[in-house]
Amino acid sequence: MSLHAQDDPALRAAQEERLRAVWEPPRGLFLRWTDTNNNQVGVWYTLTAFCFMLFAGVLALIMRTQLAVPDNDLVGAGMFNQLFTLHGSMMMFLFAVPMFEAVSIILLPQLLGARDLPFPRLSAFGYWSFLIGGVFVGGSIFFNAAPDGGWFMYPPLTTRTDLSGLGADIWMLGLSFIEVSSVAAAVELIVGVLKCRPPGMRLNLMPLYAWYILVVAVMILFAFPPLIAGDVLFEMERLLNWPFFDAARGGDPLLWQHLFWIFGHPEVYIIFLPSIALFAMLVPTFARRHLLGYPWIVLAAVGTAFLSFGLWVHHMFTTGLPKISLAFFSAASEAVAIPTGVQIFVFIATLWAGRVTWSTPLLYATGSLAIFVIGGLTGVMVAVAPFDWQAHDTYFIVAHLHYVLIGGTLMPLFAGLYYYWPLITGKKLSDRLGRIAFWMLFAGANLTFFPMHFSGLMGMPRRVFTYPAELGLGALNMASTLGAWLFAAGVAVICVDLCLSPRRAKSARNPWNAGTLEWLAHPDDENWGIRSIPIIQSRYPIWDQKDFVKKVDEGRFFLPDAEEGRRETIITTVLDARPLAVVRLGGPSIKPMLTAIALGGVFILTTFHLYWASLVSAVVTLGMVLWWLWSGTAEIPEKPCKPIGHGMKLPLYLSGPSAPGWWAMFITMMADATAFSGLVFGYFFFWTRHAEFPPMALADGPGVLWPMVAMAIGLASWVATLAAREIHARGGVALARAMLLAGVVLSLSGIAAGLAGPWSSGLDPQAHSYPAIVWTLAIWTVAHSGVAAIMQSYALARSLGGRMDPAHDADLRNVTVYMHFFALTVLVTYATIGLFPEVA
Repeated sequence: MSLHAQDDPALRAAQEERLRAVWEPPRGLFLRWTDTNNNQVGVWYTLTAFCFMLFAGVLALIMRTQLAVPDNDLVGAGMFNQLFTLHGSMMMFLFAVPMFEAVSIILLPQLLGARDLPFPRLSAFGYWSFLIGGVFVGGSIFFNAAPDGGWFMYPPLTTRTDLSGLGADIWMLGLSFIEVSSVAAAVELIVGVLKCRPPGMRLNLMPLYAWYILVVAVMILFAFPPLIAGDVLFEMERLLNWPFFDAARGGDPLLWQHLFWIFGHPEVYIIFLPSIALFAMLVPTFARRHLLGYPWIVLAAVGTAFLSFGLWVHHMFTTGLPKISLAFFSAASEAVAIPTGVQIFVFIATLWAGRVTWSTPLLYATGSLAIFVIGGLTGVMVAVAPFDWQAHDTYFIVAHLHYVLIGGTLMPLFAGLYYYWPLITGKKLSDRLGRIAFWMLFAGANLTFFPMHFSGLMGMPRRVFTYPAELGLGALNMASTLGAWLFAAGVAVICVDLCLSPRRAKSARNPWNAGTLEWLAHPDDENWGIRSIPIIQSRYPIWDQKDFVKKVDEGRFFLPDAEEGRRETIITTVLDARPLAVVRLGGPSIKPMLTAIALGGVFILTTFHLYWASLVSAVVTLGMVLWWLWSGTAEIPEKPCKPIGHGMKLPLYLSGPSAPGWWAMFITMMADATAFSGLVFGYFFFWTRHAEFPPMALADGPGVLWPMVAMAIGLASWVATLAAREIHARGGVALARAMLLAGVVLSLSGIAAGLAGPWSSGLDPQAHSYPAIVWTLAIWTVAHSGVAAIMQSYALARSLGGRMDPAHDADLRNVTVYMHFFALTVLVTYATIGLFPEVA
């Protein structure tokens, strides 16, 4: 379509009508819940996470009321343990991380000038997984079955079934399910940022919010999988009595601490950096100028992420680690303050150099920085090992943690709420109520947590449900309790403000006069997101590009129409955002919801030891996934390309490294490989902890023969898939099918060969940690061999069903990406259990 065609009002109206018909959500309450538009999903995600936050806050109020006076009996010790465990778990797993993912799912398509993110159904699946898992975990407290071992669930108290009840299984399996949704969201966000930017938006022109979300989503890929690996070991000890953490049988509880905190400390920055991202959007708006130091703040974000993975041991300073380890991790814990400081000083400098317009969002932003800096200063204190030895497991740590989380997560989210509410609803929140709430929150946070520094240094330990009056801590605890209720009242004011919002008049478009793309949204915005996908020449195009908003609204840029009646957006190159193709997006579907329900059944039924029912649910899940993929992905289009405007035509099909599906598979397998590395870490951790590993009685292990046979079979399956891909691309469809069939046979054979080694050697996984970890690595690998067989069979079926040909081979290329990682898993597993360590 030519540029001048947009001068015809009738043509523009027809285009808008077609877009409206395509993006209109289904009518009816239930059908509306099947819409996979990321704007819709993001709103549900956000509201659910907010409700979980309120519930976790109520649990905290009960705890603080119990601790208001000495020897209080409002709740008993058992219930108090459930309260603080569920409070911490819900705030970290069900609020902080999901909330940033939810907000990003809403904002990113508009920030990137895209109609939607590339996998809207994956986002919907992630939401339903999050909702089901969250209700399962949070609702357990109403049945006196909530977890009670702390949000960190340290063994051996939590792995011994005689010392911990069903709550430990609920925590482990419920949160493992929730972690699936977090990884799914990370895949969506990474591919969205890298592949769905508008033409011209090179990496150095990306909004800082997109940079931060990219960094954080990559962090999730490397932080969450080690916890998933730990979850596997934890549940296998509880359900099967395999002694990974039982010192009497060669296990070690410190292995759990390593795997947990490799996740746990980066998670602090996973929830902090998105808050900084919100500052990076609103500070330039209210400073009325571009953000200073753009390259420095990007480097600082990347540096913070990198250093965060070298800090986990500072949670373990009191476990008796070697002094050289303490020195290294102490230095790393202090060094992370440098990139964090760079980011804060960039915001201060921008405000200093601009013409500041004070507003409610900026008030929350500056107040949260003040609170966060106090938490950061105490963080430097506990990074010093000798001080940490004194303060560890006292209320000083509680104060430090909450200053960081409130200043680095909760208050910035309230700033973003007041800033972006007009974008989401078309209506502003009340400045008056917002400022009242801010001062209540600010005063309440400091009154609650500042006295805890002193009560901690005076010797009050964490996680105690009462204390004697003789300790002299009553006044400090009463102050903290009053502060908690004041803070809760501030949250209540915000809730009232939100409830009053529907009664208010529509605000003006872009009420803050911001310069970034998301503010193209209109108060009466349509569901299509953006009228036409623009060409970007600036980080603040609304400010810098002439008549930018008018041209977008009139459809004078790309993809102004939906002629084929399909939801579409443009895919661009990773580095310089050159248009590559038009991708067709999944529309409303019940499949993500049903798949999440089936997968949730696997975790929930396993919790109650209903293993056969869980197996049935797993088979249903597999069937749902295959149905979803078969009918909703890698569709061969009715024509090879389509015009997008300005005389350009783009293909409607991509495969290989240019395609978003290829990137999604690669990113997913990076997460899988990281989880696998956690299990391998466990093997070598035991080797370093034992003078003899394997023990002499088990020195033969699984032997060499069967692991080498299994390795050869697995690598042969990989080669067969590679050959199928290359032969298929050259037109040899029949031979490619034969190679895929051979790959299926080899993958299935690899299952038997992989289990033959530990089975034929008589390794008893209940006897010692060595056979337990060998069996775990073998089972992990043969499970991946089974998945390889399913994927190869799927690609073969697509070819036989006429849904894949040499010009449309995305399925086969994506399966090949999986097989690359499968080959690496096979190589590492069988080399480890078959060849290392060599025992004389």
